[in-house]
Amino acid sequence: MRCLHEIGSGKRLTVVALGAHSDDIEIGAGGTILDLCASGVDLDIHWCVLSAVGRREEEARASAHSFLERAATHQIDCASFRDGYFPYASDLKDWFERLKTRCPTPDLVFTHRRDDAHQDHRTVSSLTWNTYRDATILEYEIPKWDGDVCQPNAYAALTAPGLERKIALLMRHFGTQRSKDWFDPETFRGLARLRGMECRAPSRYAEAFVARKLRLL
Repeated sequence: MRCLHEIGSGKRLTVVALGAHSDDIEIGAGGTILDLCASGVDLDIHWCVLSAVGRREEEARASAHSFLERAATHQIDCASFRDGYFPYASDLKDWFERLKTRCPTPDLVFTHRRDDAHQDHRTVSSLTWNTYRDATILEYEIPKWDGDVCQPNAYAALTAPGLERKIALLMRHFGTQRSKDWFDPETFRGLARLRGMECRAPSRYAEAFVARKLRLL
């Protein structure tokens, strides 16, 4: 497992960001990715959305381009696995194996929590750990009506501009989701404020992760 240290301007990181659905990466780790790019870190990022068809694929690609406009390089992959059926998709493992050939040694991987209430999220998390056994993996959280936000053990303090841009991009790009009662700026800002309180973030806001295995030095 590679150790992440002295992350800052001029550093280069290879990142894989995995989301089961079109807005997952943005909700779970979008602010962290925006702030890494803004801080001068050169990100080479593979942005992978596993269920994105029709309008949802259009949203996913447009949003990813906005979030990654300051990345050093980026590749956006959208697959068409059936929403809600990931545990039964036998070819999903093959997709991860192909991803490993395209990006074999990432420094950092963002993925879903192992204990997420959504079955698609849990499947993506499990296959992430199967695929990347020597990377630093951060599992992000997705707020939902199931009430399964986690007890995190890793935090990324967000800048105020980073958080506001994250929220603005979410609301701009995901028109198919705006009718849902949980998909609004209050949800995203409220969770970020809670996580910022927990880690005493200078800006008062943060994104939180579960880090199951880390090498410090």
